[in-house]
Amino acid sequence: MDTTELSDHAAHNREHWNDMADQWVASGEDSWARSTPKWGSWELPDEGIELIPPDLSGLRAIELGCGTGYVSAWMARRGAEVVGIDVSDGQLATARRLAAEHDVPVTLVHGSAEAVPEPDASFDFAISEYGAALWCDPYVWIPEAARLLKPGGRLAFLSNHPLLQLCYPPSGDTADETLHRPYFGLHRLDWSEVEIDPGGIEFNLPISEWMRLFDDSGFDVDEFLELRAPADVAEDRYAMRAEWAKQGPSEMAWKLTRR
Repeated sequence: MDTTELSDHAAHNREHWNDMADQWVASGEDSWARSTPKWGSWELPDEGIELIPPDLSGLRAIELGCGTGYVSAWMARRGAEVVGIDVSDGQLATARRLAAEHDVPVTLVHGSAEAVPEPDASFDFAISEYGAALWCDPYVWIPEAARLLKPGGRLAFLSNHPLLQLCYPPSGDTADETLHRPYFGLHRLDWSEVEIDPGGIEFNLPISEWMRLFDDSGFDVDEFLELRAPADVAEDRYAMRAEWAKQGPSEMAWKLTRR
């Protein structure tokens, strides 16, 4: 893939994820081995979230920002013809190896979920667990998902909750109880030069702006979930304190239908 075709944040995130691809191999292997999905940073049980329909037989599905490809595998095992796209060739190398080892047919594409090389209305279902949902500009990838879906097609995605993003200190340290940035105007969060654990460029929006964007892009909202850490979890994860995430929503999930 020619990086000159990428937006500045996609090019940066490609380098970021290639540099850390080896850190996600073990978790990818564990997730590929699961028969039932677990979701998000807290590995929440599928019951009550159910981002993937139980039967995808005869349908075409795409994972936007597939990483190591385990969500693509879960969809393929439910009968879908699956495409996974990711900007990181390092992540895709793991996905390709695991697809071969598990003998799961998944088409893996090296590219950005902001500009997918597939025709209009070519999918019945699209999903992103983090991936595009966090690392791509929503004003670009949501309309792109709408373009890819047939009328009546569904989009599901899971990402950080806006409240969590507001509570990350400018240093990049663990989220706390202080609002460190304004809620209104929330969009691009650049962590590339923070003091603690420099990283990639993330995106989020106020809830009302997500709703407006969905409507403008041709989506109806079927369900919105605000997710918390399980009561029995004690360890912190990914700069999130477990106790914080039991009291406030650290993650969100949306289920949408294309008009």
